[in-house]
Amino acid sequence: MKLTIIETGLPPEPLRQHWPRYPAMFHELIAPHMPGLETEAVSVVTGEAFPDLDETEAILVTGSAAGVYEIHPWMQPLFNFIQRAAAKTIPQIGICFGHQAVAKALGAKVGKSDKGWGIGRHTYQICERPAWMGGYDRETFSLGVSHQDQVESLPPGASVVAASDFTPFAVLDYGDVPAISFQGHPEFASGFSCALYNVRRGTAFSAQAVDEACTSLDRPIDNALVGAWIANFLKQHNRA
Repeated sequence: MKLTIIETGLPPEPLRQHWPRYPAMFHELIAPHMPGLETEAVSVVTGEAFPDLDETEAILVTGSAAGVYEIHPWMQPLFNFIQRAAAKTIPQIGICFGHQAVAKALGAKVGKSDKGWGIGRHTYQICERPAWMGGYDRETFSLGVSHQDQVESLPPGASVVAASDFTPFAVLDYGDVPAISFQGHPEFASGFSCALYNVRRGTAFSAQAVDEACTSLDRPIDNALVGAWIANFLKQHNRA
C-alpha cells in the first residue's frame, strides 16, 4: 500500500536542522507495523498540487500551525479533497490539525477552544473499541499534544473512540466513511514536543507551562501503540 501524506505544516524554523519533517516522522511511526508500506509526501503548504485521487490508495493529513478557520490558498481545496476522497471510500487519517480538517470537511464544528492550549502528555479514556484497535484491553492511552483548536461536534455517522475532560472528541471513527482521526501527536517523540514548546516559551506559553509539559513527557507515551492502530486501519482498507 502507498500512503499519501498531505503536508499541511512544517516544524518551526529553529527545529528544522535537528528534526525531520512531519511526513518522515509518520513513515517512521507506521512502517514498523506494516511491512511493505510506501509513503509519499505532497506538501500543499509549500504550494504542491493535491494528488489525483484516482491514483491515491490512502491519505494522511498532518498537523499544522494553521487553524481550519484561517484563509490559506490550500485550505478550501483541502476540505474539497477530503470530501472527494470520502466519496470514493479512500481511507483517510487525520492528526491534530488533520483531525480537525477531516472532521470539519465531513460535517463537524471546529474552533478555537475556550480551554486554551493543551501541551504535554494527555491521557484519553477509551469509549469504544473499533476492530483497528486490535484487542487493546487497557482503559486509557497517552500522547503528547500541542493544540488550542478542537473538534466541537460529531460529524454525521462518526463516533467518539477516545476522550478526555480537556478534549471530548479526541479520537474519532467516521463509520461508513473509512476515516479515523486523532487530536494527539503519535508522530512526535517526547524530545521533539519539548523542543516545540520551548520555541514558544515566553510567547504562547509561560516558562512554567513549558517546564510542566516537558516534565509530563518523562512518563511513557503510546506512540508505537497508535502507530500500530493506524497500520491496522490501513490494512483493513487495503484494496490491493
